[in-house]
Amino acid sequence: MLARASWSLGTSCRPVVIAQLQRFASCDGRMDLGNMRKSYRDDEEAFEEHQLCSLDPIKQFAEWFKEVAACPSIGEANAMCLATCTKDGRPSARVVLLKGFGEDGFKFFTNYESRKGRELESNPFASLVFYWEPFKRQVRIEGHVERLSETESQEYFQTRPKGSQIGAWVSRQSSVVPDREYLRKKNAEFEEKYKDTDVPKPDYWGGYVVKPEVIEFWQGQTNRLHDRIVFRRPKEEEILDSGMTHQGENGWVYERLFP
Repeated sequence: MLARASWSLGTSCRPVVIAQLQRFASCDGRMDLGNMRKSYRDDEEAFEEHQLCSLDPIKQFAEWFKEVAACPSIGEANAMCLATCTKDGRPSARVVLLKGFGEDGFKFFTNYESRKGRELESNPFASLVFYWEPFKRQVRIEGHVERLSETESQEYFQTRPKGSQIGAWVSRQSSVVPDREYLRKKNAEFEEKYKDTDVPKPDYWGGYVVKPEVIEFWQGQTNRLHDRIVFRRPKEEEILDSGMTHQGENGWVYERLFP
């Protein structure tokens, strides 16, 4: 299986992967990655407070997102790591796609019965992380999570390609499946069922919105003195240190964190 998987890599990737394996791998499968590092930005390219395009973090995110979305080196600018947690503190994370954002929050769609869906039902808080390597930037978001309305989920579902709509019926996400062939057969059944009709949205499928309480903008520095500017909602009756905490817009405050 490993040999087959290696041939699926693009021709430009294979020499890099092989060279890394030869450099870091030991014969028993362990890897020492201590020297595997890249240079980021120099101090003259630091991300400083006066470079913020807005003191509203949603608008600042929009500015960064526009830059990375226009970069041909980034295949999916809207790919984000979504971390959820069970009620008893066991975390899980996976990469999903952002499907919209604004003052109301950050939206994504999934199967409500999946692991993340179950965890969000019992513990409706999540963290998102975007990492855009060519820019040496990441954005981290924390907040409360709510389901989107059935109307909004329905509207988005109808914009999906028909194959993806059928996939929502085929997949009982996060449950055990016998093998790949089982998926092929179920997919063929639903393709036949909806061959000449529209595909309805399953009741167990829909959207969520992460309503941000913390948004952190990170930019890497080669000397590891990374830039971290974090916006947050102040606590009720919190007394702010005016030398360290600055007033933003729309109820936000912002601070610089040690890297």
